[in-house]
Amino acid sequence: MGLYESAKRLHGYPITPGFEVAGVVDALGEDVEGWRVGDRVIGLTLFGGYASHLCLPADRVFALPPGLSFEQGAALPTVFLTAWFMAHRQVHPEPGERWLVHSAAGGVGSALLQLARLAGVEATGVVGAAHKMEAAKAMGARHVIVRGDGDWVAAARALAPSGYHAVFDANGVATLADSWSLLAPMGKLVVYGFASMLPKDGRVNWLRLAWDWWRTPRFNPLEMTTTNRSVLAANLSFLSAEAPLLRRGMLWLLERFADGRLQPLPVAAFPLLDAAQAHRRIESGQSVGKLVLIP
Repeated sequence: MGLYESAKRLHGYPITPGFEVAGVVDALGEDVEGWRVGDRVIGLTLFGGYASHLCLPADRVFALPPGLSFEQGAALPTVFLTAWFMAHRQVHPEPGERWLVHSAAGGVGSALLQLARLAGVEATGVVGAAHKMEAAKAMGARHVIVRGDGDWVAAARALAPSGYHAVFDANGVATLADSWSLLAPMGKLVVYGFASMLPKDGRVNWLRLAWDWWRTPRFNPLEMTTTNRSVLAANLSFLSAEAPLLRRGMLWLLERFADGRLQPLPVAAFPLLDAAQAHRRIESGQSVGKLVLIP
């Protein structure tokens, strides 16, 4: 739809989508050490992932943890790195804190729930439909709220009357103002998406988009100062220049996948030829976990 900002700034259209892949090493460049042809690996790339073959720098390649399938491995990097960056580089969790996680049955939301569990944080997940509740609970949510069932804000406030230490919001205008209102003193609102502002049929309604942009909350620094509440944001593609940081994050995550402290997300696989169908599934808002493409 031409709305993805990093595609405009970092690459330029046309693009081949895809930030993460899994497969086997087919060939090695000169002076590459530590890898052999045939090794099972995960790779990070800035676009270009929707392909059968890909050439990557050696520092963007990681060993696939034992017990994980290629589908599970390909579904891991983007969502877990985004969650790790928000949780451990921006929020810095402490045991006993309370988090509210929107889109809790999606990729990043599911990863956040697992990281919350590891950190001893009580996480409440918000999902868009009842069929996603069990998936959010399986990932670590203590409580799950269905946004369309009554007053979700009142339900969230009842679970944490003194507020949440962090709220992770990928919806945009539909929930941002309410998410801000649910913060505890010293709480942090972390914005990582604007799903409610995007069309679900692949067709951009520019008037509606402009209206949603106009309605998007603007946060007052004076209020933020007096309430000790903060607004943070994350977009993994704009962190591509921070390769050493992302590599540390990936190694931290893969260590916990290898010993079972983290679990792979539910994955639905589509043939690469059916990429359009997979994208329609994402746009529908009905998917759980991650979708992957198989060449």
